[in-house]
Amino acid sequence: MRHLLFAIALAAAPWGAQAGVLEPLKPVTVTDWKAVYGEIEPRDQVPARARIGGTLVSLKVTEGNMVTAGQEIGEIVDRKIAFQLNSYDAQLQALQAQLSNAETELKRGEELLSRGVSTTQRLDALRTQVDVLKNQIASTQAQRQVVVQQANEGKVLAPIAGRVLTVPVAKGSVIMPGEAVATVAGGGFFLRLAVPERHATFLKEGAPIRIETPDGPATGTLAKVYPLIQGGRVTADVEVKDLPDRFVNARVLVRLPVGERQALVVPAGALITRLGLDYVKVREDGDTVLRTVVPGSHEEIGGQDMVEILSGLAPGDRVVDAK
Repeated sequence: MRHLLFAIALAAAPWGAQAGVLEPLKPVTVTDWKAVYGEIEPRDQVPARARIGGTLVSLKVTEGNMVTAGQEIGEIVDRKIAFQLNSYDAQLQALQAQLSNAETELKRGEELLSRGVSTTQRLDALRTQVDVLKNQIASTQAQRQVVVQQANEGKVLAPIAGRVLTVPVAKGSVIMPGEAVATVAGGGFFLRLAVPERHATFLKEGAPIRIETPDGPATGTLAKVYPLIQGGRVTADVEVKDLPDRFVNARVLVRLPVGERQALVVPAGALITRLGLDYVKVREDGDTVLRTVVPGSHEEIGGQDMVEILSGLAPGDRVVDAK
């Protein structure tokens, strides 16, 4: 009771004239902010897939590692490829021996023809045999090169530069063609929001967004609002400079502008708190008195910290800055 009587006496007591009298209060437009959670997502999330089947003999990355585009992150070996290469090598040796013999026969035939012993038809047949063997060698070499390329494709390469998110396999695993060995996130990170559809009409691309990141407050830009509504929610993307990417899909508090209204605001420095009550100095009939008020949320207007006054003041009141 003593505290209440003292507070009433403070509110009724006149104060001497002071400097810092502000302009008469008038309603200003303030933005209503809706607090939602967004998830940090990569712009690109690409799996590093196996190009051949076989056994994973080496794995050079784990979750959280940074990789560059084209970096080798693992190797797959198919034992059958070595047998195929040996088979082609043996075929090439056999064909090369046949070609050597055919070239010798062709040379002998040319000598016999020059002596008039052999016929031109016989010489043409020998030349055709040499050409056939050369083409067989070229075809076998091309087939062998295909197998060599398959062996080289056993190296699993990072598709993009970024951070490794998942490695669902282990060294020694049997891998099928097209199976994902790791997933790499890159291309930058952004916030993805799911906003209740009743606020969809207030979402404007390019609007500033307030964000509470693990490193402190930040400001982003509403980059895109998707037209499809699912489960009563609208999906939107927010661009944030230097967004922390240590944890992908981490939830971050985001405040979205969802409307505007008229309110009375005073500088945060004009608010006085005593005995649990809030006061503002107001000029009345040439004197300065304390007026009990109920403050609301803080708003940044024109780069100045302002406090909304829910009750206790009216338009036209002349507030005195307490500083």
